[in-house]
Amino acid sequence: MSTDPANKVMKEIDTLNRIVGGMGSELPSPFMTLSFVSLPTVPELGLTDQGLINVKTHRIVPLVVGYE
Repeated sequence: MSTDPANKVMKEIDTLNRIVGGMGSELPSPFMTLSFVSLPTVPELGLTDQGLINVKTHRIVPLVVGYE
């Protein structure tokens, strides 16, 4: 949500997406993806201040596979 005009917000989001893409993200819209993770439409996963949570097992999901 913003009080700025939509075209300004869209330009800023595009800039952020390019920056995150330059950091290695392969998602076309990483911030939009993150906003949907916390919705009840994704009942198996939850995004919290503790990380990504498997709601069924109540455990933190490792974000880097193979490194422990």
